[in-house]
Amino acid sequence: MRDFILTCQWYTIMGVGIVFFACLYFVFGGLNWLLSRRILPAFGYGRVLDPRPLAPQQLRRELGESAVTIFLFGTGMVFPWGLLQLGWARLAVQAPGWQIALEILFMVVWNEVHFYLSHRLLHVSWLKRFHLPHHRSVVTTPWTCYSFTPLEAMMLGNVLLLPMLLHDFSIYSLAFVPVFSIVFNNIGHSNYDYLPDADRDRWWLNGARRHHLHHACYRGNYGFMFPFMDRLFATELAPDAAETRIARGAKPDEKQNAA
Repeated sequence: MRDFILTCQWYTIMGVGIVFFACLYFVFGGLNWLLSRRILPAFGYGRVLDPRPLAPQQLRRELGESAVTIFLFGTGMVFPWGLLQLGWARLAVQAPGWQIALEILFMVVWNEVHFYLSHRLLHVSWLKRFHLPHHRSVVTTPWTCYSFTPLEAMMLGNVLLLPMLLHDFSIYSLAFVPVFSIVFNNIGHSNYDYLPDADRDRWWLNGARRHHLHHACYRGNYGFMFPFMDRLFATELAPDAAETRIARGAKPDEKQNAA
């Protein structure tokens, strides 16, 4: 794989990238949809977090916006490839298993930090106009996870660049980043409680609850999968933050969101 990446042309990288991200989106999105809408409810396990109906034409809009994101993520693979071609970054040769494991762990943490900072910026500055379309999905689905505007997709999609300038990663560590990212992203937008028996006040692995609250309330819970950034910056929402809103069938106040 390393030799292929270093020797192939830029248009090949872009084409492979588009196919790669399309497969991630539709395979994991479809699996999540089946689990949360068909399989787990049939066994009586878990629960829907927000039972309100989807907005009109929501799925069509999400799929259309996600198609643009897939294109941008895929063609954007030319940038890390370009760092390698310019010699600004290098790939580790024959990295041992323990190094790959540590690199993946680091990238999980870095992805959380990068997402929190980017996401918070999209909520507190003039950039929020580019994030509000994502929040049209008040009740989320597995197809919401790539439903971004182009600028938001580019902000969130550059997670590899800085680490590659600072360390020689294994190609397998780098390739695994979009895989765990789409898995976590799907869980966060599933609108399904996969851990119904977990302590609601200590939901380290329950990103679905946290991100469901973010979409229901618009503000708070800016993290990706884990709560440590929200706890560090005091932006964590209470577990019952959206109960009143859901009970009365309300949607976030668009005028307040735009303030």
